[in-house]
Amino acid sequence: MQVAARLATLCGALLLGPQAWADAAAEAAFAKSKNCLACHAIEKKVVGPAFKAVADKYRQDPAALERLALKVRQGGNGVWGVVYMPANAQVTPEESKRLVAWVLGLK
Repeated sequence: MQVAARLATLCGALLLGPQAWADAAAEAAFAKSKNCLACHAIEKKVVGPAFKAVADKYRQDPAALERLALKVRQGGNGVWGVVYMPANAQVTPEESKRLVAWVLGLK
């Protein structure tokens, strides 16, 4: 994660309190452990879209959690350009829902 993104995450969490900071740090670490941050960042496009852009696009979609959790596991393309998102078979359905819920909660 870049310094500016870390600082923004830290500042936002500090405004919400120590538990929010711990939760934000734990979810970011979980995403990193599942290799999400190899292609994505919170604030900016890397190979894939910025997580905040994903949150903005799907925030009002009630079916987004299930659909995106499936995409995390099966991969896909076409929504954000021509780069294919590889399947992540090592991520369980529960883990993919946790990751997507975290992404959709970003502001």
